[in-house]
Amino acid sequence: MRFLLPVGLIATTLAIAPVRFDGDKVLRVKLQDEKQANIIKDLAKTSQLDFWYPDATHHVAANMTVDFQISAKESQFVQSALDQNQMHYEILIHDVQEEVEKQFDVKEDNPGRHSYAKYNNWNKIVAWTEKMVHKHPKMVSRIKIGTTVEDNPLYVLKATKTYGKNKIMTKLLDRMNFYVLPVFNVDGYIWSWTQNRMWRKNRSRNQNSKCIGTDLNRNFNVSWNSFPNTNDPCQEIYRGPAPESEKETKAVSDFIRSHLKSIKAYITFHSYSQMLLFPYGYTSELPPNHKNLAKVAKIATDVLSTPYETHYTYGPIASTIYPTSGSSLDWAYNLGIKHTFAFELRDKGRFGFLLPESQIKPTCKETMLALKFIVKYILKHTS
Repeated sequence: MRFLLPVGLIATTLAIAPVRFDGDKVLRVKLQDEKQANIIKDLAKTSQLDFWYPDATHHVAANMTVDFQISAKESQFVQSALDQNQMHYEILIHDVQEEVEKQFDVKEDNPGRHSYAKYNNWNKIVAWTEKMVHKHPKMVSRIKIGTTVEDNPLYVLKATKTYGKNKIMTKLLDRMNFYVLPVFNVDGYIWSWTQNRMWRKNRSRNQNSKCIGTDLNRNFNVSWNSFPNTNDPCQEIYRGPAPESEKETKAVSDFIRSHLKSIKAYITFHSYSQMLLFPYGYTSELPPNHKNLAKVAKIATDVLSTPYETHYTYGPIASTIYPTSGSSLDWAYNLGIKHTFAFELRDKGRFGFLLPESQIKPTCKETMLALKFIVKYILKHTS
């Protein structure tokens, strides 16, 4: 049974003003020893430190570089505490709101239309998927694999055989299908455009908590509950009430399971840090084909650096970036997909999550070179 709400009732709902970050700063602190690491952990208990890198307090350790956002009203207190303890830090971003607005630094040729050089809202992305299917019906099809908690569609594009101008892509698509999920966290992505540019989780409601959302990349069924620090709904890295509890995670998991026999690789794209990661995140043990994954990652990062000298580090998630549980990468690997990689795209923290649009095209160009190498390697070395 469905219920229809009177239009008048909807119209009277008060609009929520978008979150602003005027005067917020992003600090980078280089921790020299365990004492300094503990000072940051103590500050996180008394002040609202929004960790950008690593992604949570419990990953903070000696000899680590830590990036975090601090509100305008708390920045003076935090900076004074760092100064008093003779801790070296730099201000990466002096005003987060200014940086949010400066992100959009590419002029629009056709306002309202999708652009490969700009950040596109969800409606533009959906329109673009429709255009691709209409323009290339023999090459591209769109599959709806599920819906989000707010009933937005989850679309996967399937790219198959083509005979186009690009010989390498023609060869790759002739031998392999590509399934592309443009946006995994659709609800959270929409919220980041309309209400809070820094929003990361999805938009599901949590029982017995006023805090909204689950970190979808902590919600996969692999060592899901191995880190107790991920069980707080108010944390950015909240794992959810159960593995695959979120509609988005369940839809992606079901889709991969149903296509498992034909899937040779699983590759995800995140930001930021300039890293190419592979399993494992939940343990320091190395996967059986570690040497092969490391070899592929090394060459891929070398290839990536050729156009702009953008340098990536590579390695297992746990030792290269930080330990993590419930990630899609580890889950896909343990499911049987032995070539799984995660790109942490530009940059290394100067802009962090607020990379300007002017860096989109070069980021795509260099990443595509690495991606092509990985695909060619897999075609050559797997049956």
